[in-house]
Amino acid sequence: MVKQAVHTVSIDLEDWFHVCGLKHQPHIPPDAGRIRQATEVLLDLFEGFRVKTTFFVLGSVAEADPELVQSIHRRGHEIASHGYSHRLVHELSPEQFNEELQKTEDAIMGITGNRPVGFRAPQWSVTAHTPWFDEILAQRGYLYDSSRNPLPFVGDRNATRHPYRIQTAHGTLWEIPPMVSPSLVGNLPTGGGWGFRLFPFAMIISTVEGYGRADRPAVLYLHPRDVDPKGPRLKLPFLKRFASYGTRRDALPRLRRLLGRYTFTTLREQVDSWQSAS
Repeated sequence: MVKQAVHTVSIDLEDWFHVCGLKHQPHIPPDAGRIRQATEVLLDLFEGFRVKTTFFVLGSVAEADPELVQSIHRRGHEIASHGYSHRLVHELSPEQFNEELQKTEDAIMGITGNRPVGFRAPQWSVTAHTPWFDEILAQRGYLYDSSRNPLPFVGDRNATRHPYRIQTAHGTLWEIPPMVSPSLVGNLPTGGGWGFRLFPFAMIISTVEGYGRADRPAVLYLHPRDVDPKGPRLKLPFLKRFASYGTRRDALPRLRRLLGRYTFTTLREQVDSWQSAS
């Protein structure tokens, strides 16, 4: 299916206070956001390595800072959808999900002139309770989704680790899971977030190499806050805080080493290559 070991770095464009599953949304002052400076750090890094990536953009972030999204687009990166409000998909009705997609598409198209063709759910929140999910994406013209993480507790532990096709009444949708590392206790979240910063770097390298040997893309996923270790954090219960933020370690040194070692492209380009080969 995949002709060569080309991998992908993806960025969930959200701020430090975008945390899922809170009973009460905290009040955040308008000037408390740090997404712009952290994103610029990532953009400069990608430009230095001549790497193009996929940014899953929150519609609310696009509305709040259209110049940032325009800068990402201008540098040649793919702009995909991360929904609008950062609400979990399984908390939404089909009508509400459609509304979130529409608002985000409107915001992105107003900035870039292009409609997004990829989607990622906040916190991997596509479950058995969202049987309508794939049909809605395909009906709206999306080409791929990256919402099913093959992990226990968060995600679907039984999901496959590699890209696969989903056939819907409205056409084919590619599902592209993020990178995980198999272990005796189940898959481990080495592809992004707290796991990318916490697990031994040798394990991450070994996992990327394993995906490469299988001719499958290792899909990394980061957030701007992952390269902003001194940034603020919400006061949350310990487990929720760790799942949302992890350690204060900066992901940038590890990401830089991977960019210098492997070849990366966008998820849209991955899908285009699979479709042309089929």
